[in-house]
Amino acid sequence: MATGKNLLARERFSLTIERLCCQLIEDWDDFSDACVIGIQPRGVPLADRIHNRLEALTGNPHIEYGRLDITFYRDDFRMHDKPLAPHPNEINFIVTGKKVLLVDDVLYTGRTIQAALAALQHYGRPEQVELLVLVDRRFNRHLPIQADYVGLVVDALDEAYVKVHWKEVNGEDEVLLFDKKV
Repeated sequence: MATGKNLLARERFSLTIERLCCQLIEDWDDFSDACVIGIQPRGVPLADRIHNRLEALTGNPHIEYGRLDITFYRDDFRMHDKPLAPHPNEINFIVTGKKVLLVDDVLYTGRTIQAALAALQHYGRPEQVELLVLVDRRFNRHLPIQADYVGLVVDALDEAYVKVHWKEVNGEDEVLLFDKKV
């Protein structure tokens, strides 16, 4: 198996999530009239951690949380050779009038976020939407989308690939940079 350059190891990984949560609390206070929504599938592990940590730090055990599937909102969903397997949406609230925090692991072209914004409209019209990503790949953005909260900025060319590993899934928390997609 190919090994990549470790950009964010376990210790800094945890500190980065803690920093992001502290920034959110500065801006959003106790998250009343707000919600956290993880973008399926890769944004969910980060959203789970952000949501759990925010509830602990704010003392608000009722921060609304959901998981949003964007499979059929992507502009490239018809370009796949095999059938797509969407994930279930898990949002049991309306976002109308709420401040929404969208969470994803890596911001690259911006197409995932564009699809998430379209899918989110089925749950109402939010007052405001902000984006949190663990990794922002600044180069090669196809759409004018930027994150409001960023854990790590990576300058990588087209051939490079950023992979986020989660302790729950991969046995270790880390962000890796590969020369090409693995």
